Amino acid sequence: MSKLVKNAVGRMVPTEINGQEVIPFKGVGKHRPAGRKYAPPIPTAMDYPDDGNKVVASLKEALTKCGLKDGMTISTHHHLRDGDLVSNTIFDIAHEIGVKDLVWFPSASFPCHDPLIKYLEDGTINRIEGSMNGPLGKFVTQGKMKGTAVLRSHGGRVQAIQDGEVKIDIAVLAAPSSDPFGNANALNGPSACGVLGYATTDYLYAEKVIVVTDKLVDFPNLPMEIQGNYVDYVVVVDKIGIPEKIVSGTTQITKSPDRLLIAELTTQFLLESGILKDGCYMQAGAGGTSLAIGYFVHQLLKEKGWKSKVGFGGSTKYMVQMLEEGTMEHILDAQAFDLGAVASIAKNKNHHQFPVFNAYNYHSKGNITTMMDIMILGATEVDVHFNGNVVTHSDGYLLHGIGGWQNCLHAKNVILPIPLFRDRIPVIKDEVTTICGPGEMIDIIVTERGIAINPKRTDLIEKMKDSKLPIKTIQELKAEADAICGPSQKPNLSDEIVAAIKWVDGTVIDVVRKVIE
Repeated sequence: MSKLVKNAVGRMVPTEINGQEVIPFKGVGKHRPAGRKYAPPIPTAMDYPDDGNKVVASLKEALTKCGLKDGMTISTHHHLRDGDLVSNTIFDIAHEIGVKDLVWFPSASFPCHDPLIKYLEDGTINRIEGSMNGPLGKFVTQGKMKGTAVLRSHGGRVQAIQDGEVKIDIAVLAAPSSDPFGNANALNGPSACGVLGYATTDYLYAEKVIVVTDKLVDFPNLPMEIQGNYVDYVVVVDKIGIPEKIVSGTTQITKSPDRLLIAELTTQFLLESGILKDGCYMQAGAGGTSLAIGYFVHQLLKEKGWKSKVGFGGSTKYMVQMLEEGTMEHILDAQAFDLGAVASIAKNKNHHQFPVFNAYNYHSKGNITTMMDIMILGATEVDVHFNGNVVTHSDGYLLHGIGGWQNCLHAKNVILPIPLFRDRIPVIKDEVTTICGPGEMIDIIVTERGIAINPKRTDLIEKMKDSKLPIKTIQELKAEADAICGPSQKPNLSDEIVAAIKWVDGTVIDVVRKVIE
């Protein structure tokens, strides 16, 4: 690891990671990209079958034909979530043929990927550049991974590929249906997951692309969410995923009284502040509290005769209900969170496939999140400067990915409905363990014991000055949490850096250090 320098949020970060020069975070909007977009080599149709049939006998054969070798970067998407049966198989094959020091570049990882720890231990995989959850995250935080992990937002991942920061050697893309030419989508088949919005950048920019499917259909497979003229090989397997673990049929609104109170306070704040209005653009997550907010907003829109113009997803059956009952005009969808959303994409003309490639990339000619009026997010920690953390817990362990969280911070109104404490540990700190997003971009924090407005939002403070809602300063909320739980204890960390946190522009906003156990 290279020397450390202080970045714009006061964190000491390296100028080199995994042998590659990096830029410390300069502040929001301060880093201006230069150069041109990366492009893979120009192929020729003469190298591919005249009849369009790219099917090969096995994934091992496809990987071999793609030239799998030491040090390559292998990408996968996460639409199969905890039901993914493809990603682990890639590295089983790599281990079998003796390939070492691979970089796994997933759009996200899940508990089903924990078996890859053995390949991190034996050197088959050098490092993961992507989210790490549960045992994978703990393994990394214990300093056991050979290389340094790099965590990016969903949009930061697009930026890194497009800018050539990460060059994908082989993209292995699981698809619920494909034709022999490689045209693929996720609308039907035994492993249907609705959309493949995280695979777009991979198939456009990777050197080689393999589509793995468990439903081969006749050409042309429409719609072509993955376009076959970017695909090198198609592999047909018995199963790409476990259906009940791919999407949840039971995504539910929280039943916790405290969380429901947070949802009610958030909804009332949206109404009183004027943020919720006819024609608004909105996004909310799929957690229990977010779903409750969505439900309450849906009822308010019906009561007022208003309609949200656009809902951006991760979609759920509750968002679909808004679409079908007329309180939402369009859903733009990068991933479907439950079976209701999967079914809706196939039948509702205003439920649109919309990849993160078109939504979150900060190095593009516009960003959909800047148009969003309402953005509902979560956090593991927030500090008194409104800095937010979503990747580590207060014990220092890496247990979450960034997802779209950083990208969403560019919305007009970013609201964090969070409990004041979890398991008797305050959520509001003097200083977060890991900075994933700077405080200037978080506007409102809603807890069960009060609402804090960022002092920079003088407009909202003025609008809410006569409100009967429990408006407090963030310092007052922290004092309440400390009085109940006692002051927060800092995690016991060494100087060893085990992971870097990239900001949406590719700069390094913070690092994760090894936990001393």
